[in-house]
Amino acid sequence: MPGTAVFAFATPWILAALALLPLLWWLLRVTPPAPKRVPLPTMPLLLGLGRKEETPAQAPPWLIALRLAAAAALILALAGPMLNAGATLTGDGPLIIAVDNGWAAARRWDARKTEMLRLIDQAERAGRPVILIPTAATGDTGRSDAEPDTAAPMRARDARALVQALEPRPWGTDRARASAALGRLSIAGVADVVWLSDGLEDGAAARFIAALRHLGPLRILTDPKGDAPHLLRPPENRPGGLRLAVERAGGRAETLWLVARDEDGKLLIRRPVAFAEGEGRAEVDLALPVELRNRVVRVTIEDERGASAVVLLDERWRRRPVGLISGSQIEADQPLLSPLYYLERALAPFSELRKGELGALLRRPLSVLVLADVARIGVADRGAVERWVRAGGVLLRFAGPQMAEGADDLIPVALRSGGRALGGALSWSRPARLAPFDARSPFAGLAVPDDVTVRRQVLAEPSLDLAAKTWARLADGTPLVTAERRGEGWIVLVHTTANARWSNLALSGLFVEMLHRLVGLSQGISGAGTGEALAPLKTLDGFGRLVAPPPEARPIRVADLDETRVGPAHPPGFYGVKGARRALNLGDRIATPRAITRWPLAVERATLGARAEIDLGPWLLVAAALLVIADLIAGLALRGLLRGTLRRAAGLGVAVALASGVGASVPARAAENGDTFALRATLQTHLAYVATGDARIDEISRAGLAGLSEVLRARTSIEPSAPMAIDVETDEMIFFPLIYWPVTATQPRLTPKAVAKVNHFLKTGGIILFDTRDQNARFPGSGGGPGGRALRALLEGVNVGPLQPVPPEHVLTRAFYLLQDFPGRWTGGRVWVERHEGGVNDGVSPLVIGSHDWAAAWAMDERRRPLYAVVPGGERQREQAFRFGVNLVMYAMTGNYKADQVHLPAILERLGQ
Repeated sequence: MPGTAVFAFATPWILAALALLPLLWWLLRVTPPAPKRVPLPTMPLLLGLGRKEETPAQAPPWLIALRLAAAAALILALAGPMLNAGATLTGDGPLIIAVDNGWAAARRWDARKTEMLRLIDQAERAGRPVILIPTAATGDTGRSDAEPDTAAPMRARDARALVQALEPRPWGTDRARASAALGRLSIAGVADVVWLSDGLEDGAAARFIAALRHLGPLRILTDPKGDAPHLLRPPENRPGGLRLAVERAGGRAETLWLVARDEDGKLLIRRPVAFAEGEGRAEVDLALPVELRNRVVRVTIEDERGASAVVLLDERWRRRPVGLISGSQIEADQPLLSPLYYLERALAPFSELRKGELGALLRRPLSVLVLADVARIGVADRGAVERWVRAGGVLLRFAGPQMAEGADDLIPVALRSGGRALGGALSWSRPARLAPFDARSPFAGLAVPDDVTVRRQVLAEPSLDLAAKTWARLADGTPLVTAERRGEGWIVLVHTTANARWSNLALSGLFVEMLHRLVGLSQGISGAGTGEALAPLKTLDGFGRLVAPPPEARPIRVADLDETRVGPAHPPGFYGVKGARRALNLGDRIATPRAITRWPLAVERATLGARAEIDLGPWLLVAAALLVIADLIAGLALRGLLRGTLRRAAGLGVAVALASGVGASVPARAAENGDTFALRATLQTHLAYVATGDARIDEISRAGLAGLSEVLRARTSIEPSAPMAIDVETDEMIFFPLIYWPVTATQPRLTPKAVAKVNHFLKTGGIILFDTRDQNARFPGSGGGPGGRALRALLEGVNVGPLQPVPPEHVLTRAFYLLQDFPGRWTGGRVWVERHEGGVNDGVSPLVIGSHDWAAAWAMDERRRPLYAVVPGGERQREQAFRFGVNLVMYAMTGNYKADQVHLPAILERLGQ
């Protein structure tokens, strides 16, 4: 029965060689083994001679069996034995492999490729041609609606090369066109047909199955049950963040992770999305500050390949900051009449709204500035507004009663005073409707409702360039929206009010769509209805990677972007130019995934990769080699040569070991000690001190850092192990965040090698606390004591920047405790740090220098009793010394973390730039 075979041979004719095993047995049986070589000492020979001479006439039976087993294993290995060989080919026609290579096949594409290669190997062994039918359009013709070419039989070698080059496509399958191609296929005999299905319904699965069954017996391989592909939908703009939905065709309970990254691939946020068993849709909110949200370019499902697991974001998903200023004072008393009431509700879903004084708004990053009936901008702010517009901002102004009496020069066209109104000098007989938008307008493509009317507006003075500056008109041709380019930005004027006082435009959905387009102008996006063609910039391949667009990719007209079908001519990706690009995503062009539920009963179905084919040939070759080695050892043993051979091999090994051991014993031990030091230093956190050679001072340093380590374990989350002593000349310093260096008068100067190591340690983020232990010293190295003079000599060659006393706002004063003094065993001296200009090293000082003998103040015995008295402050001073030690370790571990928290608003402002 097809599909029941689990063991097969690639070249079964080689098994005929097994018939020669009886002949080999007969030859081995009658051939005597080689004579045994025996030493002939004189006396033992005479004493041990027997009366009867015996000569073996044949080899031992076990040796014959061993050699026959080796020969049989070799023959079986050459025959190509296969375990789980799968169903054998039963027809007499070609092998037809149909494979779903759409977006849903990407996550298990390696398993599909392995199965196709296995099937091709079967066809090659049977001498059968192969026909490969991918169900997704290949794009060779450059048209998204092109049918697959009628496949022709090919040799197994050519089919194997085609499968190796085949990849999933970033669009869906089209089994209807594949069925038409199968209908035109003409084959001789009955084919073996295998379909590697993605298990999803595209509306033509039944027709495709019928076309495959017409060609021969059909076997369908599908993904494991419950292992459904996922489809990530484009996000929905929400005031608090981005809301994304993931869909699937049912499956087991699972938790996925969504990851948002910026243009450089940096991780911005990572959030889980959970599916209950059988659930087909799950949603998650990505809540980010506006400055970070606007940097999101790509959202993916973590650890999942495929274009369906990727969503690209363009400027349409940016939440741009918009400043609002009104010329009216009635917001609080009558909010429905406020010029800002409808603006706030129209802009809030896709913009970050800010209100305040004009100068304060411009001091922060701003994309659009909306002035509702502000006739004249103050002289003090007018220059700042114009500079902001020329730098790329969009100034959007709405008319009103104040502007009807006159306006400043920050408008796109000159205005008539008084305006035009029903019943006025330039009156209408009835309210005017809007005319359809011109193709060159950013509003092109938006539907104009018949019930939107305008009752009053401010009129533009006729000019030669008025038509070019007009983006929207009334039905009689009067300009309603005018705009002018100023530098990199725009000045836009809506000639009616932002509320319902002069028009009901603010009450319509058209108002929201127009504002969305205008906000988009601040980012250089072309109007979504223009006739501009967007060329492919970067496109997604079948595995969800952004690559150069394929040759068949075609530009998309902006007006057609929302209706464009994803396919070979328009793969998902970015279109346009880098400064003004639009994203075409697979997720909003694919229907909800549905599993195929109706399978024909007479069709064999199996799970893809459930039975992996195992080639037993290499294992049998290894077995044959081991049997040959066993035969060789047995032959040596029968000849009496095994013992001497082992003795010679052992002697040679001992000689080699001794020779290598003598030459390498010292370096090996040194390397072992260096490795042991590195492991001790890195497997756990240690505080370190420099060994001075003075046993008393080194013991104080050890006891002091041990006492500080106990305090750190009790009061903080840092859990340091026992402190370690280091030799600057020989040991590596980079393993330690903080090194305590007691300076002695007898300490020798550093060698150039040690100076280089110290400079490297300081440059790469390490911190050294130099303690001169000079009571009442005022300046490090000033000559006020023996330790200070020794420090000056010690630091020769070390890159030390300008020093300053620890300022009151320094992070060292608030890294954990709030401190203004840093006493040790004694107090009164100053503590010095490097002064950094312009944010060098992010403001972190690698050197802390003082003279308070901190190790003696920290030192404790095994019972945690202080070893040395502190003067003049007693135990209160010792507590302050411990607090300084805690702050110092925190400073070494976190750098300017505390300063970052203080300056968080400035950091967020920089991130938004």
